[in-house]
Amino acid sequence: MKYILSTIMLIHGAIHLMGFVKGFNLANIENLQSEIPKPAALLWLVVFLLFALSVIFYWLANNMWMLFAGVATLLSTIIIIGSWSDAKFGMIPNIIIAIAILFSFSSCAFNKKITSETQSILSTVDKSPNEITSENDIEHLPSPVRNWLAKSGAIGKEKVKTVWLSQNFLMKLKPEQENWHHATAQQYFTVNKPAFIWTVDMKMSPIIHIKGRDKFVDGKGEMQMKWNSIINLGKETGEKMDEGTLQRYLGEMVWFPSAVLSPYVTWEEIDSLTAKATMTYQGTTGSGTFYFNQQGDFVKFSALRYKGNAPDAKRYEWVIDVDDYADFDGVRIPSKCRATWKLEEDDWTWCKIEITEIKYNNLIKN
Repeated sequence: MKYILSTIMLIHGAIHLMGFVKGFNLANIENLQSEIPKPAALLWLVVFLLFALSVIFYWLANNMWMLFAGVATLLSTIIIIGSWSDAKFGMIPNIIIAIAILFSFSSCAFNKKITSETQSILSTVDKSPNEITSENDIEHLPSPVRNWLAKSGAIGKEKVKTVWLSQNFLMKLKPEQENWHHATAQQYFTVNKPAFIWTVDMKMSPIIHIKGRDKFVDGKGEMQMKWNSIINLGKETGEKMDEGTLQRYLGEMVWFPSAVLSPYVTWEEIDSLTAKATMTYQGTTGSGTFYFNQQGDFVKFSALRYKGNAPDAKRYEWVIDVDDYADFDGVRIPSKCRATWKLEEDDWTWCKIEITEIKYNNLIKN
């Protein structure tokens, strides 16, 4: 798409040179029958230069390209109206470019909103000196959780306050879908005041681009999805969403193990390999069960979670299974996982997740 739009702007801009050449009698342009005064010819030249600048800034990933392209498209439209019989087909690339500007502007606005929300979450982080996770800290935890923390390497490491991670995703949006959609995502977490913000980019085709944002802040959850960053596909809030996003936070703590020491989480040992966690924060409560193997690794998380946010939405078992592990900053965490809904008609594995990078405590600014 980047190459296509760049080519359209370059060719469309270059065509405007014809008006400049004709207006100054530099060559005979048979395709232009109308007379073009020299002041108007200079305007044709300006449009060419603006489109050329648009392409340069577009490839530099500088949002100024939208300003240059917008002005160029407006001036080009004025020129075309004045020379309609000769230049009317020039409106086609103008419309294409205008649509691209609209999509890009909406995407920038959505990204700016996400950046603002992220900064707001990170601004609440406790900036006191980082403490080290010790054996004494985990004494009160159920034995399988203690064994897992020891196996993960979290003992002796700094307690995590902030997390940033990137993910590769394979997603199925419907149970009957056969092919997987590829997506990338990044996520920020805070621990002292539990919160996360997750953004995903999924290109379903060259012209269909889905961008979504989930967040959990102050005990409240929210999901928003947009098509090409401009058309809302859904925005969900409410008590069911609050509980579901809290359960998600609870299950995803396995990516930053020291978070299980949170005062908002209570633990109940079920057996030597299983423990139930309940989290209560800002009036929202949710729980889930953690499963471990004999070697001390976390292997599965299960929760009864609302599927959807409709008034009649029901709870179904929502399961995260671990497929592989990796070490990040000396901490062993699940690096590949699958998320599955246990539905009445069949199981629906809707996503496969791979952690590609993770950083702890490097988001704290003193």
